[in-house]
Amino acid sequence: MKGGLIYVMGPSGAGKDTLLRYARGRLAGESVVFAHRYITREDSGGENHIALTEPEFEARSQRGLFALQWRSHALRYGVGVEIDQWMALGCTVVVNGSREYAREAFGRYARMTLVHIEAAQHVLAARLASRARETPEQVAARLARRAVFEVPPGAAFSRIDNSGHLEAAGEAFVEIVRRVAAG
Repeated sequence: MKGGLIYVMGPSGAGKDTLLRYARGRLAGESVVFAHRYITREDSGGENHIALTEPEFEARSQRGLFALQWRSHALRYGVGVEIDQWMALGCTVVVNGSREYAREAFGRYARMTLVHIEAAQHVLAARLASRARETPEQVAARLARRAVFEVPPGAAFSRIDNSGHLEAAGEAFVEIVRRVAAG
């Protein structure tokens, strides 16, 4: 493969989708492609995804149409096999992934760069509450859950704190993407 893969991950509420939108705008016209995800959840606005029913997702999975797929929070997530073609054509591909699936993804894409988006606990709580997707109890449970994550040996890895101003974290992310794209 010619192009690289950037695997963005972090806790719910860290602002991954916001950073991805920011970078997408800043990198328009460059050889960077932001992959959408397929999720078994209705469109909730703000996230680059295609909503699928469970049977639709399963049918695509059975036909090998996902390069990456995982389960999280009672939902199924997938990234289409088109990312392989994009990378073969020399594009740098950015995906919104899962910490719990990162090791498996790295096993498939050894040239992958992992980017962990973080935010202070009180920032996560406020962002999750403002989304109004979950009850206060579900938000509390999500915040209490600490997904175990270890950087796979040999993986390129960066952290970005997105607790403050979007521009600061956004520019840090854009710099990482450009560095990977420059190869």
